[in-house]
Amino acid sequence: MKRINKIIISLAFLLPALFGCDNHATYEYVFEVQPVDLLVNQLEDGYGVEGMSALQVPGYFTWGGSVTKAEDGKFYMIYSAPETGVYPFNDAWVFGSKLGLAVSNRPDGDFRQLGFFYNQDGFATDTSSWDSQSVSNPHVRKFGDKYYLYYAATVDPGNENVFSATDTLPRRDRMQQNQKIGVIVFESFPDLLKGKFVRPEKPLLEARTRVKLDNVLAPSPEGTEPKPDNLIVVNPSVVYRPSDGKYLLYFKGNIYDPHWRGIHGVAIGDTPVGPFVALDEPVFHIEGAEGKLSAEDPYVWYHTRDKRFYAIFKDFNGKFTKGEPCLAIMYSEDGINWQLPKHSLFMKKELVLKNGEVVKVSRLERPQLLLNEEGAPEVLYAACSIDNVNPKIHGGSFNVQVRIKTKKVRL
Repeated sequence: MKRINKIIISLAFLLPALFGCDNHATYEYVFEVQPVDLLVNQLEDGYGVEGMSALQVPGYFTWGGSVTKAEDGKFYMIYSAPETGVYPFNDAWVFGSKLGLAVSNRPDGDFRQLGFFYNQDGFATDTSSWDSQSVSNPHVRKFGDKYYLYYAATVDPGNENVFSATDTLPRRDRMQQNQKIGVIVFESFPDLLKGKFVRPEKPLLEARTRVKLDNVLAPSPEGTEPKPDNLIVVNPSVVYRPSDGKYLLYFKGNIYDPHWRGIHGVAIGDTPVGPFVALDEPVFHIEGAEGKLSAEDPYVWYHTRDKRFYAIFKDFNGKFTKGEPCLAIMYSEDGINWQLPKHSLFMKKELVLKNGEVVKVSRLERPQLLLNEEGAPEVLYAACSIDNVNPKIHGGSFNVQVRIKTKKVRL
């Protein structure tokens, strides 16, 4: 009997090796983008789109959006958008982005605008709070019976404590360098639209170091080593870690060594509203990488079946994707230490139309996902423009909704 038991135990260990059971050492994911329902049009100042797969609000630069399926079975998108016709996009998003709400009966498009609920006065000069002039980077998660809207925001702090040759900085630089992360807590999307939400008076997270050689707002003392949360904290993404019940808040900071690059960090808290404490070491880092890594816009999630964290983000120079700049993916067992998979490309900077045409795009960023119950991506939501939107005054940006097929590949 003992001999038989030993044989059974040996077979139990041998079978996974023979048949390749689903463990992290044997497979990875590849992602296939599905065609979008869009028509690309030639305009006087570039290109525009129309169709079900894009949210465009007339009179606004529609940008990053985060989607949640609510109890009523509908899909709600919170997005950021500054007005058109006043500033070019590159200035408009800093000077007066608003947060708006849209809804659809389906997850992959046909969203309609419901209204703006935060910073409705747009470009108005308002210094009443730390987030009173521009709000962007919405990221919505539901923990328990409440929704948590994480966002980046700023206000013009003026020229006090500016280090530059003239002791002044342009307003855009002051506001851009003053970005922090906040949170709004609400119970339903109709409540949110009506202004029935809880918003702490202070930001959820702000930069601990402010290191830059010159032209810097409120610089740190000379000799300070920059942390990942340097100068700014933006692009929030929050995930619950089941192993210890902690909440992980991922963010982007700015490093100058000597030129700009985006760097990511993570802060840890006991509740969805913190307090959050940022770690000193960066995340989404590749040891021994040639050249400097630069990225932004992380979306992090936990895959319940894999018991593993995944993150997608914008890769500026192709160091993560091992190719062209586009959207990259990494994975982690603990949410802190990240690895680059063999298949590290999540999506190219292009859209596939229903007629089979492939359209290269200038901007594809601020990715957010709708996940299934196991944690696999179903729909990607991304800020997009066909050509360079930065100098445009009258529009040219949209939020695109792309269905994703996930395939498992053996290594």
